[in-house]
Amino acid sequence: MTACVTEDAAQPDTRPHPAALTIAADGSYAARLARHESTGGWFPERWTLAGPEPYAVPLPGRRPEEAGARLLPLTDGRVLIRRRVADRFTLGLLYPTGPGTGELPLGSVEAAELPLLPASPCGARAYALAPGAGSTVLWLVHDGRQSSVPGQARTVPTCVAEIEGRCTGGVWLDRTGRLLALDQELDGRTKTVAVDLERGGEVSPLLQITEESNDRLLLADPDSGLLVLRSDAAGHDRLGWGVLNSALPVRFPECLRLADAALQPFAVQPGQALAPESSAVAFRIDAAGGTWLGVWRPVERRLRQLPPPRGWLAGTGLWTPDGELRLPFVTPAVPCGLARLPAPATGAQSGDEAPGGPPPADAGRRGDTAEDAADPGLPSGDLVPAGFPVRPGRWVRVPATPPASAASPHLPPPLASTRFTQAESVTQEPYGASAHPSPCRPVPLQQAPLAAREAR
Repeated sequence: MTACVTEDAAQPDTRPHPAALTIAADGSYAARLARHESTGGWFPERWTLAGPEPYAVPLPGRRPEEAGARLLPLTDGRVLIRRRVADRFTLGLLYPTGPGTGELPLGSVEAAELPLLPASPCGARAYALAPGAGSTVLWLVHDGRQSSVPGQARTVPTCVAEIEGRCTGGVWLDRTGRLLALDQELDGRTKTVAVDLERGGEVSPLLQITEESNDRLLLADPDSGLLVLRSDAAGHDRLGWGVLNSALPVRFPECLRLADAALQPFAVQPGQALAPESSAVAFRIDAAGGTWLGVWRPVERRLRQLPPPRGWLAGTGLWTPDGELRLPFVTPAVPCGLARLPAPATGAQSGDEAPGGPPPADAGRRGDTAEDAADPGLPSGDLVPAGFPVRPGRWVRVPATPPASAASPHLPPPLASTRFTQAESVTQEPYGASAHPSPCRPVPLQQAPLAAREAR
């Protein structure tokens, strides 16, 4: 492991914020709880993002929703909702039915907590965690299959695995929905483990920088293998990055450490096959002065701090493979908008550029800094699930630059935005509707051994 140890800055709150908008696995739909202007009650609202302009469809029920309800949009247009009812959680699928909202009940789970995990990469399956006193149950709450009986669910929530310790987080490591990373707390320490859903929930270590450190995975990109993580191995919480299935060390860039501000990654650019150092990552930055946007690429060695669009649903957005960053926003004049930040403004690499992009202007003149030299006192983090072969990683040495000041960010051109339009007329449940097609992407090398492993 490589770390740069400096004097402790003020420790901001690094806990993740609840998502103001949840986006489907393929970026086709999104969902949020919106507040009714006249009654002040909450109701689900589905956004359609797959067309040239976004538009919103309200999904109100017979009664207002509680503020603690959680939504998960699926790629077939339905929205999974989780509600708290006494000592259990009920689940259902919402869909527009012309003037009203249809709901397909999915059953209930008795638990003190039941956070929904991000939608499986296939876009149809949905999972949830139920932490208990000594273990955590992983539930499959929707399997994506259709029932032959209209108005009934094909399956009820099913226990997939029971994992020792208290598990939180939830990051998918591949495009098939087989490998799930969870942050597992055992004996007062938190480490990230990989759960193999095709092997009955088999658990293997994924991230351990030191025996005494708390190491959490925040974000992963299956295309490039880029991992963004948080660890206190250096004596205080730091953001770092590594490459899945690589034996190279985790790095902790100094540019991702801002005084009196907390950074939380929320989106990574897809399609950068085998080029983790070129993948752009979007961050939500929170400080006493407000919330703004950060964009970082490992190869660029700096954090671009950008003003967000007015009304940004902070901490939400998605990248296109060509490097355009799209940020949802809501204003009184635009109740459903999507600001578009082109690749030149974010420094993201478009799909037709050579992997790695052009080197920085000062490349070759700067020596390696403390964050690039290996720290002999700390071992490298293990970023390879047990049993999976290590592939030779492509790595670029990443010297640090001083963190950019929030008072003088590198301002982009004005954000282009789309306005609200209501063009969809839906009169029935999208029952059996095909999901939006995903673009064809090369298969990364770290995924190829899955089939070979099963053959052996």
